[in-house]
Amino acid sequence: MPLTTLPLPDPGSPDLSSPLAFLRWLGRSQRRGQVLATCWCVLEMGCMAALPVAVGRGVQAAVDHDTGGIWRAGALAVVLAALQSVGTVLLHRQAVWNWITAAAHVRQLVARQASRLGGGLSSRIATGEIVAVGSGDVEKIGWYVELLARVRGAVLVWLGVSAVVLVRHPLLGTVVLLGVPVLAASVWPLLGPFERRYAEQRALGGKATELAADTVAGLRVLRGIGGEELFLERYRAASQQVRGAAVRAARIWSLMQAQQILLPGLFVVVVTWYGAELAADGRLGIGELIAVYGATAFLAAPLRILGEAAHAWSVARVSAGRATRVLALTRTAADATLDAVLSRPERADLHDPATGLTARAGRLTAVVCGDPDVAGRLAARLGGHVPLAEGEQPQPAVRLGGTPLDSVPLTEARAAVLVHDKEPVLLSGTLAELLDVPGAGRIEIADALAAARADDVLDALVDGSPECAGDAMRARITERGRSLSGGQRQRLALARSLVADPPVLVMDEPTSAVDAHTETRIAAGLRKLRGDRTTVVFATSPLLLDQADTVVLLRDGRVTATGTHRELLTGDPHYRAVVTRGEDADATDATGPAGRADAADSTVPADSAAAAPRTPKEAACRSSEG
Repeated sequence: MPLTTLPLPDPGSPDLSSPLAFLRWLGRSQRRGQVLATCWCVLEMGCMAALPVAVGRGVQAAVDHDTGGIWRAGALAVVLAALQSVGTVLLHRQAVWNWITAAAHVRQLVARQASRLGGGLSSRIATGEIVAVGSGDVEKIGWYVELLARVRGAVLVWLGVSAVVLVRHPLLGTVVLLGVPVLAASVWPLLGPFERRYAEQRALGGKATELAADTVAGLRVLRGIGGEELFLERYRAASQQVRGAAVRAARIWSLMQAQQILLPGLFVVVVTWYGAELAADGRLGIGELIAVYGATAFLAAPLRILGEAAHAWSVARVSAGRATRVLALTRTAADATLDAVLSRPERADLHDPATGLTARAGRLTAVVCGDPDVAGRLAARLGGHVPLAEGEQPQPAVRLGGTPLDSVPLTEARAAVLVHDKEPVLLSGTLAELLDVPGAGRIEIADALAAARADDVLDALVDGSPECAGDAMRARITERGRSLSGGQRQRLALARSLVADPPVLVMDEPTSAVDAHTETRIAAGLRKLRGDRTTVVFATSPLLLDQADTVVLLRDGRVTATGTHRELLTGDPHYRAVVTRGEDADATDATGPAGRADAADSTVPADSAAAAPRTPKEAACRSSEG
């Protein structure tokens, strides 16, 4: 049995016309596994059915005092037992393989659909429904797909046993041939009620999951208003509804289970009683009676598989219906312009309706925000597909060229807008592996490293990796770049983002860990390298802000001023207070009109303000340079 790498390279396009069609498509997608499982099932059950024949021949040989016949029957029984053991092991392995593959297949389809729909998925279907499909439903579907092969094997063996008995004893063969379908059909009247009750249980379970997710998301707010007990009672009531529905479904299932034991048992008793009468009249030998009894008793195994398949069909049909509802969702008509926007995203403006921030296409936009936490969250939002934090209220989606990013497939959104984290992670490996990222190919690695001013970083890597023989690209980076300083890690991560050359690049304080002299050179290199691309930089450094085409000031979550760095420095007291690390913005506003007028009168020249040190580190650095 070959190993299969998961996830699958291509999960394919499922048939979503109906739950049954979807289940059939899943079965066809693993034809080889289904055929192998059917063969092993036939081997296992065929040997199981033939074993009573060997025992019956041995008993008949003992009655006839045939020593050779006893040995032959014993040898046959040993061979059949060995083959049955082999078939059992191989069937179990293949059945588990089929189950896991089918479940993983469905889970991958659901994950692909969630990625394709993005944040718009939760607005079209309840969160609890998605969680239920991705967890419990895929297991039920996998169980049914795995059972298909065993059902085929059981039917084939039953037909074989019926044919043999029919040839030897037509009346008994007819009873065996017709009795199994009648017993199997006896369970079907219970399937409808069970399926309805199980569907009710799954629906209530999805609502309870959704309620739990909403409660956890708003836990901080609930604690603030003392609403924990209220939502606890709601969840307790929902949980009890799920429990009640599960008990009602279990009652029907227990009745089905009892029926699967009682009716085959009665069938065996009736056939064996009739066979005993034939043996008493001399029309049937003792050995043949044992073989008939064994064959009849064996039929309980196919009946058990058919009953299990009936149960699996009931739950899989409900689960497949839920899965097809998720997989059948399509993007809205408003997404018709996606291809046009994503084909040339560098020509599309990036706009955030929640803050009013607009980054013009092909320009370097700097965003000044006094709260670094707010800046970090906004930077993440500009990339789209950002989950809500605990207690955070949903906000309008960020738009690229008028298209909501959360309606764009995740891979396409991240290819169009790359968010450079404030604290990026460097994985262990060589420098060449670190910089081997998907990109447009427009920017060479050497140019990116030069723009990030990483010359000293290359020297440090070469010194720390004697095995690289002086080639910095072969130098190894330790886990998370621990052998490098914070500024060196920051510059390597910046070079990696520049090599990726995304149409829209969002950076949050990309030079916070470097000195002022290096920052000035990085700012100039960044502007040169990203000249015709859309770039958004969250920063408060005058050295970066002075290179921006447009500077946007954010206050209380909204854009309050827009202009160049020098214009805002002379015309907006709040901007000046944030950038020059002077008087707090709120204190500045509290001085009133007179205070603002005084501040305006005492404004320092723009050139000196732009060059003012922003931190004690920068002041010390400039002092040493002087």
